[in-house]
Amino acid sequence: MTRVTDAVRRETHAVGRAALAVLRGPGRERDLVVQSLKAAAAALLAWFVASDWLGDPMALMAPWAALVLVQATVYSSLLQAVQQVTAICAGTLLASAAQAITGEALGALALSVPVLMLLANWRHFGDQGIYAATTAVFTLATGTVSASAVEHRVGQAALGAAIGIAVNALVLPPVHLRDVRENLAALAREAGDVLHTVAAGLRDDEWDAQTAAGWSHASGRLEDRLDELRSARGWSREGLRLTSGPLRALTRAPLSAPPEEEDERWSRITGHIRALTRALAVTADEGRNPAPPDGPLLRSYARLLELIGDACQAEGRRLGGCAEGAGPDGRSEDAARETHRRLRDGLREHAGQDASQAVVLGTLLLQAESLWAEVVPETRKSEKRETREKARLSDRE
Repeated sequence: MTRVTDAVRRETHAVGRAALAVLRGPGRERDLVVQSLKAAAAALLAWFVASDWLGDPMALMAPWAALVLVQATVYSSLLQAVQQVTAICAGTLLASAAQAITGEALGALALSVPVLMLLANWRHFGDQGIYAATTAVFTLATGTVSASAVEHRVGQAALGAAIGIAVNALVLPPVHLRDVRENLAALAREAGDVLHTVAAGLRDDEWDAQTAAGWSHASGRLEDRLDELRSARGWSREGLRLTSGPLRALTRAPLSAPPEEEDERWSRITGHIRALTRALAVTADEGRNPAPPDGPLLRSYARLLELIGDACQAEGRRLGGCAEGAGPDGRSEDAARETHRRLRDGLREHAGQDASQAVVLGTLLLQAESLWAEVVPETRKSEKRETREKARLSDRE
């Protein structure tokens, strides 16, 4: 009973947060509300046109088709309209033929539905193939299988599809650019949170295998967020296939989302954090040989991770559209360079004293260097230019 109560409480809180997000401003929750209302409006409009305006006795098909064709993108609405109307035609024609052959509804169902269910799995129907079988059931349930009835059903399906597509394309067409930006910003913020959590644990000197396993689990959630980002990018790409030009003409402002290179960059960052937490998990395992570096070096490493986490969260603010604190300041970069220098010195010392600690510190330092280079790419480029310039001047001397 307690578990059920907790589940209901969590769901209630989730609904409340979603409702507040709708009222707060534009976002994914408001987009879902808009799409739901558009689907309902398309169904009502299709019913009015088919039943009240045209007086068709089989008006049910029009709102049904319109309702399901207000899809996540205009392109998918158009594609599924073709698939659905084709499936409805197949179901209507095959049910009518089966009725003519058997002369009864039960026999017609037995003859047509198995074939239509097999046809529903045809890849060209997508997920609309099931409408072939359901249309056959509706056709035989009404007892009307004349040529006129077939014409009415197909015509109403086409009418509903046209209305659904028109409503989706002309009334706030969905493009999902906001989802890409929100997922990228959330990924950057969550990456910073993971690095801050790891840094706090390393600084306390009390971390163990269970703590490291928690860090590894947290880095795994970053991969889930990365999957959501890739899904949002796919929806965004599809959403602009038929609407990019008209939307640009209407809004007179360029539709934009962060470039796809950002997805790849944060994919690499996620991979480095994942590798870092795995290395710490191996180090914390008492059955393994590698040992973590000593306290002062570990605290310096924690400070470096904290600075990288700050840079990740600054990137999250930038990607979210907040200009304030959109990147690490000069003091943070200087602190990161100084911390990195101390760690390198410590690595050289450990190399001559304890090989296992040197291996662990070198692995952790490599992941931190890779993270800093990805999170603050311009800083890394400037460092490389400075290194090349110093080498060139040294060669001249």
